[in-house]
Amino acid sequence: MSVPKFYTLSNGVKIPSLALGTYDLPKSTTANIVYEALKCGYRHFDTAVLYNNERKVGEGIYQWLQEDPKNNKREDVFYTTKLWNSQNGYQPAKQAIKECLQKVEKLGYIDLLLIHSPLSGSRKRLETYKAMQEAVDEGIVKSIGVSNYGQHHLEELLSWEGLKYKPVVNQIEISPWCMRQELAQWCQSQGIVVEDYAPLTHGYKLKDPQLVKVAEEVGKNTGQVLIRWSLQHGYLPLPKTSNVDRLPGNLDVYDFKLTESQIKAFEHPEAHEPTDWECTDAP
Repeated sequence: MSVPKFYTLSNGVKIPSLALGTYDLPKSTTANIVYEALKCGYRHFDTAVLYNNERKVGEGIYQWLQEDPKNNKREDVFYTTKLWNSQNGYQPAKQAIKECLQKVEKLGYIDLLLIHSPLSGSRKRLETYKAMQEAVDEGIVKSIGVSNYGQHHLEELLSWEGLKYKPVVNQIEISPWCMRQELAQWCQSQGIVVEDYAPLTHGYKLKDPQLVKVAEEVGKNTGQVLIRWSLQHGYLPLPKTSNVDRLPGNLDVYDFKLTESQIKAFEHPEAHEPTDWECTDAP
């Protein structure tokens, strides 16, 4: 099974099929990690207001762009950020979007803007989305979507009379121990790309015996196997590392494939073990 280097979002925009997650990266090293990631081939970066490092992620990207303006093009880099719960509601979101752009002003625009979670409630969710749609009309944001949304949250949005731009992604935690098959497959059936955060389970499952066995069989490390697992399901994984030396390995996942029996060996469809927050079931 070949895995594409890019997916095409429902609005026609191309998105690299793997991103560097930047949650909890040390502020002092974030810009350098992003810059080094670009040098070894990453072209997609995921941050959020909550992570408090948008400016640093932008600095790392800008450093790379300035280094070789002829070959290092802004349109080749995909930058994602997310609005936090306290910024939900129409006016707060309008202001927050401006602030998000100011932090990465030299990048010129935001490729993808997400609502970080559905926890602010129905009215504020839709008001926030209205502000995000206006940001698309203004050209400061190219694509919009959601994160941590359950099917009922997405149905609410898709049936909303004010909907102008469908959400292009839903970013949720997925791993072989937190598969969310029903939600993921439903999103894919709606043309919504499933972005997969914490694909490496925050390290908790990297020594799982079955996973280790499969990694030995394919000659890769267990992190690479988990990233490949995500890609073979058609998801867009967001592996994070604060170790520059690990960056190339996490990207080196396109030259091997897992067989069906290898996948089944470490999948746990009956399990639900999120390593992060769970709010896809929020009202």
